[in-house]
Amino acid sequence: MACDEDKRHLALTLVNRGLRAQEEGELEKAVELYRASLDIHPTAEGHTYLGWALSYAGQLDEAITHCREAIEIDPDFGNPYNDIGVYLMQQRHLDEAIPWLERAKAARRYEPRHFPFVNLGSIYVWRGELRRAIEEFKGALELMPGDEGIASAICELESKLN
Repeated sequence: MACDEDKRHLALTLVNRGLRAQEEGELEKAVELYRASLDIHPTAEGHTYLGWALSYAGQLDEAITHCREAIEIDPDFGNPYNDIGVYLMQQRHLDEAIPWLERAKAARRYEPRHFPFVNLGSIYVWRGELRRAIEEFKGALELMPGDEGIASAICELESKLN
């Protein structure tokens, strides 16, 4: 058991190095680190962040596949649900994105928790469902009190209803 835990720790260390590389704009290096992490020990984080990096390269279908693998490993990890929703939004499959974003909202382990609310709000704005959009943005604001961008979106949408 300790061996598996050691492999998991090493894999997550590589994931964190991949995240740093990605933040520094080194996408290819990040992909290599995420893949190396998965070779050592498949984790939900490794698959999710590999999918995220691949999405930047326009490989949305492969990104979705990795997020699905992440969910198989850890169904409580919310990031891959939100990410699938975002990738479907990018492909203009808005109706398909909604259930994924709803699942992200309900996930037990997820940070930053406000993202799926904002993403759902955006979908409802695009669909012209302003009241539903406002409700989603209000949900995001509860999680991120004081976020001026979210508060501004709510005010703008409410003004359109009046």
